[in-house]
Amino acid sequence: MTNKQINAADRLIRYEDLVPCSLAFIDCKIPGSDRKVNYSVIGAGVTQSHDQVVNLAEPHGFALGVAAMPHGVTNNLHMHYTAEVFMIYRGEWMFRWGPEGTDGEVIGRAGDVVSMPTWMFRGFTNIGPDNSWIFTLLGRDDSGGVVWHPSILETAARHGLYLTRDNMMVDTAAGAPKPADEDLICPMTADDIASMRHFTVEEMLGRIVRFEDLKWSSTALMDSKLPGHGALLAPVIGAGMTEDRNAVPPLTDPHSFMLEYVRIPVGGQLGSYRVAPKQVLIVREGALEIEMGEGAEATRVIAEPWSTFSVPENTWRSFRSVGDTEALFTLTTAGDARPTIEWSQDVVAAALAGGIGRDPNGYLAPAHLLPAS
Repeated sequence: MTNKQINAADRLIRYEDLVPCSLAFIDCKIPGSDRKVNYSVIGAGVTQSHDQVVNLAEPHGFALGVAAMPHGVTNNLHMHYTAEVFMIYRGEWMFRWGPEGTDGEVIGRAGDVVSMPTWMFRGFTNIGPDNSWIFTLLGRDDSGGVVWHPSILETAARHGLYLTRDNMMVDTAAGAPKPADEDLICPMTADDIASMRHFTVEEMLGRIVRFEDLKWSSTALMDSKLPGHGALLAPVIGAGMTEDRNAVPPLTDPHSFMLEYVRIPVGGQLGSYRVAPKQVLIVREGALEIEMGEGAEATRVIAEPWSTFSVPENTWRSFRSVGDTEALFTLTTAGDARPTIEWSQDVVAAALAGGIGRDPNGYLAPAHLLPAS
C-alpha cells in the first residue's frame, strides 16, 4: 500500500462498530451458556455461525474477537490447535481446564492476560458484573476451528444443534435439515482425551500475566527520552518491538503474535516509525491520536477506550496521548520474531544528539560505544 491508499479512519473499529452474534457457537442454547455474545473484530476466528459479522476480514496472521457474557454465564469445555490468549478488559473471570475441567481453576481480572496451552480443554465463567469483557487473540489466520468436549456436542444435539466437519453450525430447531452422520464432526474418543497432557495450577499461574506485575521500561524505544515523547513498554508475550536489551517477556513460547502494553503520558507521543509486520492496538484508557503516513498525505484519527486500530505492514505511524489521562493500550505484532523498527530521520537525529544509538543487534546503547557504521 502507498500512503495515499491508506486512510486512518478506515482502520479504526470503535466499540459502537462491533456487531454481536448470540448464536456463534454450538453451546449457545445450553442452559447456563445461552446468553453468550461473540464479536469477530479482526478475522472470523473460530465462529461457527454463517451470520457472524467480521469488522475487518483482512488476514493479519492472527484473529481478534470478543467474549461478552452476563454474570454466571459459562463458555463450555473446548480446545484449540493454536494459541488462545485472553485480554481481560473488564470484570472478573474464572478459568478452568483439564479433560473434564477439573484439573484446576484460576481467576483473572481487568488488565490481566491469560495464555492457554494448545491441545488442552478449557472453559471460563464470568464471575464479575454483567458488563464484563474479554478480548481474545487466536494464533494464525486459519486456527482450525474449535474442538468441543464430546459431552458438549451431545448436549447441543438435544437442542437441535449440530456441527459439520468444516466446523459450521446447523440449527435443526430453526428448520435446517440434520446433516448426514458422515458430514458431522467426529467427537474425540475417551482414549484421545486420556492421552492429553495435564497442567497443574502452578503451571497455569505461570501463564497468567498480572497487570500489577508488568515490568515497565522507560528506555524501551529510541524516542522514549526525547522531550515531548516518553512512551513506556511492558512486554507480555514475546519480545515485541522493545529496543531495551534488558526487557524480558513473561511468556516466550511461540504464539504467532507478540503482545505488549504501552503507556504514553498526557501530551506525550510515540514518534514516527514503521515495521514490516502488521500491528493492532486496543485502547484501554485515555485518548490516542493515531497518525498514518507522512507529510501532506498523513491522516489522523482519535481512538478512545475500547477502540481497535489496525496498522498495515510497512506503514509510517505515530501515536499521541491527547486525553486528560495517560493513554494505555495493548499492542499486538504479527509473528514471533522481534521486528526491526525503522524510525523517522528526525527521531534518529534527535536520539543521536542525545547520545543514544542502536547496536547491531537492534538494541539501544550509548552512541559512543557503537561502531561507526
